[in-house]
Amino acid sequence: MGAQPPASVPPPGAPAGPPAGQPLHPPAAPPVAPPSPELSTPVEQGAPPAPPVQLPEAYTPTARDLPVISRTDTLVDHPSVVPAQEPAPAPDGPGPLYVVGDVHGYYEELRAALEAEGLIDADGTWAAGNARLWFLGDFTDRGPDGIGVIDLVMQLSAEAAAAGGYCKALMGNHELLLLGAKRFGDTPVQSGAGTASFQAAWLLNGGQKTDMDRLEDHHLQWMARLDAVMEEDGHLLVHSDTTAYLEYGDSIEAVNDTVHEVLTRSDADEVWDLFRKFTKRFAFRDEAAGGQAVRELLDAYGGHRVVHGHSPIPYLLGEVGAEDGEGDGIAVNGPHVYADGLAIAMDGGITMAGKLLVCQLPLVG
Repeated sequence: MGAQPPASVPPPGAPAGPPAGQPLHPPAAPPVAPPSPELSTPVEQGAPPAPPVQLPEAYTPTARDLPVISRTDTLVDHPSVVPAQEPAPAPDGPGPLYVVGDVHGYYEELRAALEAEGLIDADGTWAAGNARLWFLGDFTDRGPDGIGVIDLVMQLSAEAAAAGGYCKALMGNHELLLLGAKRFGDTPVQSGAGTASFQAAWLLNGGQKTDMDRLEDHHLQWMARLDAVMEEDGHLLVHSDTTAYLEYGDSIEAVNDTVHEVLTRSDADEVWDLFRKFTKRFAFRDEAAGGQAVRELLDAYGGHRVVHGHSPIPYLLGEVGAEDGEGDGIAVNGPHVYADGLAIAMDGGITMAGKLLVCQLPLVG
């Protein structure tokens, strides 16, 4: 299927988002601002509320400066099925390349978006032959069925390989958060602004008890092995719109090796630092410096455009929603190309009544 058109222009009078290029740093006191797309804890409809978290004094896991529109979908249970199939002979030349933005547990919306692009059939089975599909991370938290999303991606990875294509995924900051919450729980970590814990941060970031209850060893192993950076057809694929990747290596291989080594060592403070750096955003949004920030990544890792998720398109456009439905009119019709044409944003804001984006690269039209 063809690519989708760029996202619409923000409505006149929309208030500005956070200062351009400013990373998210933990505040000095416990957050009291409204929930944000990156930092909110919706309550699952029909599910018992999670017990209150006892936070240490001066605990500040993350800044909460991006509002969120609550979603109240119903959890649908999906069994973990990864069929064992032999890879088919590779056809001549690679198939078309697709990317998927942040999913955040919205399983049904993901299936609908993949089917609309012809990547899966009505039964949820791979139907795209030798096509190549990349997920940009953030599979869980805030939405109703994060484990169902992971199971589907794992299933499609096996089926695509058998058909001569592939389905792969990158590490998002929410994968690091879920891994940390499972591994370290309430173990104190040094956040840079007081004592924190992965468990508390996971809940504040929309962690769902249903996901934790269904999390199994093979999910943890799969998440821990995800790469952080990859290049395909001149597109540098990352999860977060930050230059923090440069702190972990001067090549794609070096960054991925370093991230895997951090997770293998399983040091709570070290994993926390990795999570916090992957949570930074808006490095490419500033009109003056955004293009240069993108070029730093491209010069180090190759490619001619960065493709990322993480920051919802409405916020990159300067639109700021609020609670109680005051963001339902935000229109996201496709990816957002910005930073001198060097960056493509793919987070359509599914957690704030936006759209889950699945698009073919390169963008045309």
